[in-house]
Amino acid sequence: MYQKKQDIDRLLRRMARERADAACLDEKDGTRLCEIRAEVAPGMGIVLVGHISPRGTFSREYYFPYVLSSDTSSQADCSIQRHTERETYAGLLDEYRVGISLIFYIENSMEYRLRRQNRLPLVPKGACLTGLAVQGKILLPVRKTPKQLEASRLAATKRGSLLEAAKHGDEDAIETLTIEDIDTYTMVSRRILHEDMYSIIETCFMPCGIECDQYSVIGNILDIEVKQNRITEEDVYCLRLDCNDVIFTVAINKKDLLGEPKVGRRFKGQIWMQGTLQFDA
Repeated sequence: MYQKKQDIDRLLRRMARERADAACLDEKDGTRLCEIRAEVAPGMGIVLVGHISPRGTFSREYYFPYVLSSDTSSQADCSIQRHTERETYAGLLDEYRVGISLIFYIENSMEYRLRRQNRLPLVPKGACLTGLAVQGKILLPVRKTPKQLEASRLAATKRGSLLEAAKHGDEDAIETLTIEDIDTYTMVSRRILHEDMYSIIETCFMPCGIECDQYSVIGNILDIEVKQNRITEEDVYCLRLDCNDVIFTVAINKKDLLGEPKVGRRFKGQIWMQGTLQFDA
């Protein structure tokens, strides 16, 4: 609905007036950096970041949408890196369950900067991951017996342990993982001849595009919540997903989702990964 620059500016000025929360940081050059949060629905909205002049005027520098989640998606080691363009930050999780290093946009970077200024501990104890999608579709689930579900769970736990051991230089673990990858390739090559790809691949977590915090995901839907954007009056699905044993929430406009989401079905789409870092009090 908001495509023209003047319409977006008008909307952002309105949201700055209707802010739900604000935080300020005194910088070394005497200026004050301010972060304003304006909700459009519970747990989602727009963050506006800019500087406040001595007269109290707010000058916006950039903004981004955010979605919050209460699920601790990962407690793996997380490193924090500053983006080159502006003082925003990315988190990098060494998550063995996914098999890759997860990179996400830190939505509570102001909290991180305030903690750094006040010399508080900066090592995160966990991350709550969320994703924003502009298109997606619903897939049918893969039917499994309780015995197959238990076998999958044990295999995932074993693979995570092997990946962790391989990272620390265990040659036996590296050899075992290599053999497993060869067996997987053989199995997929055999099954793809007479089966649909999405019956072989149950879930996936794959980097997508040239931006490092965008992923193509397939995840099992654990829970569904519908929220209404108070400004546009559009419905937004908040889908709680299980993807490679990582639990996170994806928000998508109802109009952009193909199919009807239900618990047990799967979501497939491209997401922009965000995360809220959890620090010790």
